Amino acid sequence: MNGGQSLGEFERIATYFAPLAGPEALGLSDDCALMRPRPGFEIVLTTDTMVGGVHFFHDDPADLIARKLIRVNLSDLAAMGAIPRGYLLASSWRRDTTDAWIAAFAEGLRQDQAAFSVALFGGDTTSTDGPVTLTLTAIGEVEQGKALRRSTARPGDSLWVTGCIGDAGLGLRLRKGDALHASDRDRAYLLERHRLPTPRIEIGRALIGRASAAIDVSDGLLADIGHICETSGLGARIEAAAIPLSDPARRLVQAREAEIAALASAGDDYEICFSLPPSATPSDIPATRIGVLTDGTGVALIDPTGREVAVKHRGFRHF
Repeated sequence: MNGGQSLGEFERIATYFAPLAGPEALGLSDDCALMRPRPGFEIVLTTDTMVGGVHFFHDDPADLIARKLIRVNLSDLAAMGAIPRGYLLASSWRRDTTDAWIAAFAEGLRQDQAAFSVALFGGDTTSTDGPVTLTLTAIGEVEQGKALRRSTARPGDSLWVTGCIGDAGLGLRLRKGDALHASDRDRAYLLERHRLPTPRIEIGRALIGRASAAIDVSDGLLADIGHICETSGLGARIEAAAIPLSDPARRLVQAREAEIAALASAGDDYEICFSLPPSATPSDIPATRIGVLTDGTGVALIDPTGREVAVKHRGFRHF
């Protein structure tokens, strides 16, 4: 990020961020944006912060940092069945951050605004002597009374998860220099899954009126199932052999360079885990049945012999 002259705060806003603003932003000329939800809809809000050295590496490409920042927030909207509308961005840049870096960051925002039909509504910019800190508040809407919740699961409901689990965690291990014996193609795939998750917006919409509860997998599959259990007053039994793995992840498990328990705890997958009534099968949704919700408390990971697998860390924790 070092080197070169930088524009001032308002010049940066006018140059890099005003072109990203939607009509709700009022040209970024007022202190607030104005947004009117459609009749029959409720507003859905979520905020995530990414800190350099914690959520991304300082030498990660600026455009990918921006795109991940949007996507992790859209994943929260997806898990509630919401339609994304826009976002607010608060950024604290290091004093030596160059205009070239910010231009690349803004280009990443532009790419994903086009991909997910969202626009910038406003925000704030500051300077810092610490790491780059980026906070995005995503704004969406969902039909009144139809939002998917964590607290509405029932005992006996089956648990499902979209996509594959553990790829992002393996990508992070590679990014940290872990000498995993993976092909160049597998390494590229896992790194991409770590750097650029895919929010399951269409799946979230398809689950409205069908799922009894839902959550996006950010802290780790077991930890996030635990959040459903805690808010719904239930327990869960998860079949280790049923957890869906990509081919690259499966090859590393078979080579004993990765364990199912660790993959189910790694986080950053940004898939949707959801519950359905016992007899329901989401045949039109790419998801895998991984377990069942039970009376009681706690999340048990069960191996093929029926024994509970010991899990050291169930997910990411800041504190």
